Amino acid sequence: MPMSTIALSLNSKTDKLALLALKEKLTNGVSDYLPSWNESLHFCEWEGITCGRRHMRVSALHLENQTFGGTLGSSLGNLTFLRMLNLSNVNLHGEIPTQVGLLKGLRVLDLGNNNLQGEIPIELTNCTNIKVIRLALNKLIGRVPAYFGSMMQLTELSLGHNNLVDSIGKLKNLGGMALAGNKFTDALLYLDLSNNFLTGPIPSEFGNLKQLSQLNLSLNKLSGEIPKDLASCIALTELWLGGNFFHGAIPLFFGSSLRSLKKLNLSENNFSGIIPSELENLTYLNSLDLSFNNLYGEVPKGGVFSNVSAILLTGNKNLCGGISPLKLPPCFKVPSKKHKNPFKRKLIIGSVVGGVLISFAVLIILYFLARKSKRLPTLPSLKNGNFRVTYGEIHEATNGFSSSNLVGTGSFASVYKGSLLYFERPIVVKVLNLQARGATKSFTAECKALGKMKHRNLVKILTCCSSVDYKGDEFKAIVFEFMPKGSLEKLLHDNEESGIHNLSLTQRVDIALDVAHALDYLHNGTENVVVHCDVKPNNVLLDDDMVAHLGDFGLARLIHGATAYSSVDQVNSSTIKGTIGYVPPEYGAGGQVSPHGDIYSYGILLLEMLTGKRPTNSMSSIRNVPDGIFEIVDSHLLLPFAEDETGIVENKIRNCLVMFAIIGVACSEEFPSYRMPIKDVIAKLNEIKSMFPCEDPLLVFTRKYD
Repeated sequence: MPMSTIALSLNSKTDKLALLALKEKLTNGVSDYLPSWNESLHFCEWEGITCGRRHMRVSALHLENQTFGGTLGSSLGNLTFLRMLNLSNVNLHGEIPTQVGLLKGLRVLDLGNNNLQGEIPIELTNCTNIKVIRLALNKLIGRVPAYFGSMMQLTELSLGHNNLVDSIGKLKNLGGMALAGNKFTDALLYLDLSNNFLTGPIPSEFGNLKQLSQLNLSLNKLSGEIPKDLASCIALTELWLGGNFFHGAIPLFFGSSLRSLKKLNLSENNFSGIIPSELENLTYLNSLDLSFNNLYGEVPKGGVFSNVSAILLTGNKNLCGGISPLKLPPCFKVPSKKHKNPFKRKLIIGSVVGGVLISFAVLIILYFLARKSKRLPTLPSLKNGNFRVTYGEIHEATNGFSSSNLVGTGSFASVYKGSLLYFERPIVVKVLNLQARGATKSFTAECKALGKMKHRNLVKILTCCSSVDYKGDEFKAIVFEFMPKGSLEKLLHDNEESGIHNLSLTQRVDIALDVAHALDYLHNGTENVVVHCDVKPNNVLLDDDMVAHLGDFGLARLIHGATAYSSVDQVNSSTIKGTIGYVPPEYGAGGQVSPHGDIYSYGILLLEMLTGKRPTNSMSSIRNVPDGIFEIVDSHLLLPFAEDETGIVENKIRNCLVMFAIIGVACSEEFPSYRMPIKDVIAKLNEIKSMFPCEDPLLVFTRKYD
């Protein structure tokens, strides 16, 4: 037998043995999986296997969208002719084996949407011909490897939705390679680092990625201004920067240089200033999200701004103008400075003089009022918002704390609705009951925590007041923004049967997402971890747009350090009351307060939203999913689909309901370490939204970067 035939036989046998060992790991030895992988067929005919014609060696392995649930074995390294490996969405766990570095001919590596853990192996640097790396939607940790910048052929790098931590500045070599005459920047087309824990400003070297088509840095902790160097990325069609801490003005070069943009997401940042009219010049732009920033002034009317369904501006309080469907107030136009008419000139001079006299009279009145107010002894109020408020102003705002203004009472406080003369929107005042044990501590913790919180899904604190009342007694109050749609408790359990509680499935998923984002921010988005300690429907409040806001930090405790809790900083759960039905079991045993406790309460909240029943009622049946899901869910969720005779919609709705129930059950596991991480919750809820066929676009606020 010729030596070449012997070598070919041995190499083919090596591939076969490697595949069989790989199957054992992938399937955990379950024989029902991959039935074609047996001796009756040549391995090149096995499911998901492609072989090269010349050497009959395995060149591609693609087994995506399975439910294997196993690990990726080291025998993978023996498939030395492998060019493509696609094991996405097969429920893999464990780590990526270092033997992947033996696949020097690998072109495509797709292990996305699994449960892989550990760090990205450095041995991947040996795969110098690789073009596509997709590792998104896993649980990978550690730093983003800097060596990706040395991979000359790389066109797509997708690492989104993991737990990677680093300063993004250390990734500047992704763009900096061009400075050494490298061809890397001629190759990279797609870069996704979204939903990790990256910090710092965008490095200016990213401007060297001149062929980059899509850049997704959303849902990190990035900060600073957008570097002008990005103007060089003229091939960009999609730019996702939402959910970070960027500030400054929206760059003008977006409209002048990035003329190929189709999607631009800058939502949930700290951008300020006016919306540049240059964005009207982006003729291909069909999706623009500027929501939840600090933008003000006139909204342009041309280009993408002429299509109300293509833009999102919610959460910018001081915008005006724009097209009529936006329903923004008209902009104030400054009159011309040229007054050729002498009569107009005299009229203006008279108006100015009159204004000065009126202002002088007002100052005199305010002076005497100030002297009068000094008769009431006060202590300096806390300035957590943009203004200070006194006891007298709060007394007047609530009609003397009238019972008609009372909207709720608790163990630590009474809550009143009111209005301040110099604040255009209604307010809510939480007056602490200082006779209750722990009320002062509750006030201090709440002011300290809420004053630093800034997120679209947290109830906004306007200011705090620490003073004395008219009797000379100590007075403490917190002023919040009023939420006109009330609490989720009221919407779910409307005792007056008014029908207001008929929340659709779409609305409930959106509310669940909003609360999840709020918890993710409290647990992961701040320097000090904040544990809410009382997540329940009554503390979920909704604004006019049905966006949910998590409120009432009366039981919140700051725990210093996001990864380790010291004995000094921990709060014993015996001091936390919470609410019966939502308190995690470990708190009842005197365990330490932790974010896991909030996840438990959130899981109970989800199950309550699904069933329409309070946790004090029996929820044991919800543990058995998907069997009988239609029998245990709130009947109002099924009414819109009652006339469906095809069964198609019914099956899709069942899938949505089952997934929602599974998330609730996974979050409310008895043991804290078994509970679903909040970032996984967000990913799964977004998955429900993407598969739900009956969404009402008027009710859904779509996060386009998910």
